[in-house]
Amino acid sequence: MKKRQIGKSDLFVSPLTLGGMSLGTNKKVATEIIHTAIDSGINHLDTADLYDFGENETIIGEAIKHKRQELILTSKVGNHFDKEKEIWFWDPSPAYIEKALDDSLRRLQTDYLDLCLLHGGTIEDPIDDIIATFERLKDKGKIRSYGISSIRPNVIHKYMHKSNIDAIMMQYNILDNRPEELFPLITDKKISVLARGPLAKGILSEQAKQQMAKKAIDGYLAYDPTSLHAVVSALQASQEAMTKLAFQYVLHETTVASAVFGASSLAQLQENSALLNDLLMDEQTYAWIKKLRKQLTYDAHRIENI
Repeated sequence: MKKRQIGKSDLFVSPLTLGGMSLGTNKKVATEIIHTAIDSGINHLDTADLYDFGENETIIGEAIKHKRQELILTSKVGNHFDKEKEIWFWDPSPAYIEKALDDSLRRLQTDYLDLCLLHGGTIEDPIDDIIATFERLKDKGKIRSYGISSIRPNVIHKYMHKSNIDAIMMQYNILDNRPEELFPLITDKKISVLARGPLAKGILSEQAKQQMAKKAIDGYLAYDPTSLHAVVSALQASQEAMTKLAFQYVLHETTVASAVFGASSLAQLQENSALLNDLLMDEQTYAWIKKLRKQLTYDAHRIENI
């Protein structure tokens, strides 16, 4: 398994990343999933302060406290939340970013993040101040690198041209290939993509039938039920497992550093991590999938000349 560099940073991550959002609040189950992921070769864990209103970070922090130096740890800031009331609002102010990071570090039982992402963002944000804040936190040694989690082309464009971000987290999978229109510019800027949702809510996994019935009964993005079923059926008819194809597809793009998947059970984790050493897709299969799925583009928050 070859690790991939995140942007221009000195961070190298496994091609699969364990995302924390689906871990749940059962500490025993979550800890077993985390430890099994690490033992399998996954060295990158992704969380956010908002997940379970801080509880996700607390569970991860306890689980990795004796393994911290072996791992690349990512978390996110920007959502000002009240754990007791379970409410939150967008707050990218420098003061809150600094406070939120300190709170995250306390919950994660560490004194630095390898990668800190702005958890969203709008074009109306004080972008210059946000960038200055991340640079200051980097100078202080509280973060090693920073980036954004966004699917808004205009916001992404601003940060790519005004900051030293190393990573952009974006939803990206066979069905949602909207990020591909931005890949040439992202690659030119020597920035990496962290692909969240690579299995499209499980639609692109071995549980496709069940997940389509639960989460995509009306279709998925530009796919109505009929066209969605046609693509999924064609993928299922392949000699390769759906999950394997889904991971291989997003990782075929050199712009993508890692595919971020969630796991709520040990079985899910083991199914995905078993593919760590089998993630290369041949050009013929890649071309077949590209012809199979629709080519989508972002409808909103666009910029000129992308």
